[in-house]
Amino acid sequence: MSESCFICNKHNGDLQTSGVMIYEDEFVYVGHIDKGGKPSYLGHIMIDLKRHAPSLGDMTMDEAKAFGIIMARVSKAIKETEKAEHIYAAVSGNSVPHLHMHIIPRYPNTPKEYWGAWEVYDWPEAPFGKNAEIIQVCERIKNYLEENPHE
Repeated sequence: MSESCFICNKHNGDLQTSGVMIYEDEFVYVGHIDKGGKPSYLGHIMIDLKRHAPSLGDMTMDEAKAFGIIMARVSKAIKETEKAEHIYAAVSGNSVPHLHMHIIPRYPNTPKEYWGAWEVYDWPEAPFGKNAEIIQVCERIKNYLEENPHE
């Protein structure tokens, strides 16, 4: 753990973030993106490696297996529960050097000029919500994962 790391502090319980925990095991934590109280793009999910490691290449094989499986399961859950037509995934590490993946849905009727992991945010009709709506999204995804443990 790094005391100055946002993600480590989140996992340690030192920070309150939007939504509720969607999934957690010994290797990964899954929750909704937090925009500091501002409305968030609904369904923008974060998969965090629990151990403080900066990049994909720093994972152990057990961590990589857990990360890959939950990435696929969460993506399927978002398509099923939120009716997303496409899922974008991004790992950057530029602003927070702790491995985390953005899982970002694209919803039906999104114009092509707004297709892309970050471009969907600019669509004027994009679904944004505050914590109450974020919690509902988290609960739907969490329930899907619990009800479909092998998908």
